[in-house]
Amino acid sequence: MTKLFFLISLILLLITFTSQSEKQKPPTAAHTELTNYGFPIGLLPSSVKNYTFNQASGEFSVDLGGPCKITLPPDNYLATYSKRVSGKIVEGRIAELDGIRVWAFFKWWSITGISSSGDNLVFEVGMITAKYPSKNFDESPQYSHVFPFPSLKGGLRIAN
Repeated sequence: MTKLFFLISLILLLITFTSQSEKQKPPTAAHTELTNYGFPIGLLPSSVKNYTFNQASGEFSVDLGGPCKITLPPDNYLATYSKRVSGKIVEGRIAELDGIRVWAFFKWWSITGISSSGDNLVFEVGMITAKYPSKNFDESPQYSHVFPFPSLKGGLRIAN
C-alpha cells in the first residue's frame, strides 16, 4: 500500500512539474533555425532539449527529451515524434527526415520530407504528398510525453 501511495505521489508530482515548466517555454534555437530556412516553428514541439546542426551539410538532429505525441492541424492527424528527429535542411526543403510518423488510413506512416513555398508546406510520405497552409504551423503544437513504466502497459501519458 505504501508503494502504491508513493507511485501515485510521484506521478502527481511529475504531472505538476511537467505542465508548469513546459507551457512557458519560449522558442528554442532549433525553432529559430527552422525560420532561417523558410519553415514555421510549429514543425517542432516545444519540448526541444538540444539540437545539433552542420551548416556545411545541412544535417541536423533534434533531441526532444523523449518521444511525444501531437495533433497536426488542420485535419487533426495524430503524429508521434521519436526522442530524436534528424534530417537534412536547405532553403525551403527538409529531406531524409527520420523520427516523425503520422496516423492516417489506419496505419502509421513516416514523414520523409517537407517542402516550403512560403504560403504552403508539402509533407512527403514516401511517394504521397499532402499540402497544408504554413500558417497552421505558426505555433509549436501541444504535446504529450510517453513515459515508459515497466509495470504499466503502454507507458504513462502526461498531457501538457
